[in-house]
Amino acid sequence: MNRTRLATIGILILFAVIVASSSLFTVYQTGQALVLQFGEPIRVITQPGLKLKIPFIQDVVQYDNRVLDVDPPAEQLILADQKRLDVDCFARYRIVDPLRFYQSVGTEAVLEQRLNTIVVSSLRRVLGSVTVQAVLSRERDKVMAQIKQQVNDEATRFGIVIVDVRIRQADLPEETSQAIFARMRSEREREAAEFRAQGQEQAQQIRARAERERTVILAEAQRDAQILRGEGDNQASRIISDATAGDPQFYAFYRTLQAYRESFPRDTTTMVLTPTGEFFRYFADLSTAPGIGAAPALPAPGVGDAGSKPDPVSTPTVDKPVGDKPAAD
Repeated sequence: MNRTRLATIGILILFAVIVASSSLFTVYQTGQALVLQFGEPIRVITQPGLKLKIPFIQDVVQYDNRVLDVDPPAEQLILADQKRLDVDCFARYRIVDPLRFYQSVGTEAVLEQRLNTIVVSSLRRVLGSVTVQAVLSRERDKVMAQIKQQVNDEATRFGIVIVDVRIRQADLPEETSQAIFARMRSEREREAAEFRAQGQEQAQQIRARAERERTVILAEAQRDAQILRGEGDNQASRIISDATAGDPQFYAFYRTLQAYRESFPRDTTTMVLTPTGEFFRYFADLSTAPGIGAAPALPAPGVGDAGSKPDPVSTPTVDKPVGDKPAAD
């Protein structure tokens, strides 16, 4: 009897615990709850704390009241200037009406699918009316504000509010980037070729100008040299003329000695000449030299009597010149 009573008490206690656990639930500060009875929402709880519900009849669905995000896949969009961009964006939202949220989408997974479509559609509409310059400049904030407003207008029926919509990354498609890089490379190569051509043209102009100046300088130098050489020859001729007029015999003797020096070099030289020729007159009799004895007037300096021929009988051989310069008193 006691065992039956104890078993009954234990069953009642266990039933009471099950009923109590089914009747109580907790709403946290980061969440909000919706009480359902036979699948129909009857109460919305937004205040945190320990709450009651009818066990086995009512159910509780809890939603997060923090800012949530949705990340649509990257899309390739065409802008107003017919430029293509690979746009990667994201959106942040908050559930503000749990009842409408439950009635329209039910779960966050369903909302994410529908919200992705809405965000991408808004991106296409807004970016299709702007240029790449607007997306990449300070006008981007205005563009994003328009996208956020359009997404928020469509997302209101889900019981959520859009906190922010941002473009994470906007790049040109790979094929477009390669085409742009190729065009930029060809443009730079064209500019480089143009600069090289201009440099070569300037170099040719500088060379031509330098060559012209060189020619002028050389011509002037040659002219001055000819003038100086002529003046020197004139002065030398005047000096020689004065010296000749002062002592013609000594001048003839001096020119003959120069002819000897040029005719008999320092190395061994053999010449076969007649000793009676005019060229060797000073070898025959030194008394005829100026300052030693009287000598007849001599013709202009030269090699000698060109018409004289060597004597076949007596032909002296001269091995070396007599001297560099004979002494003259």
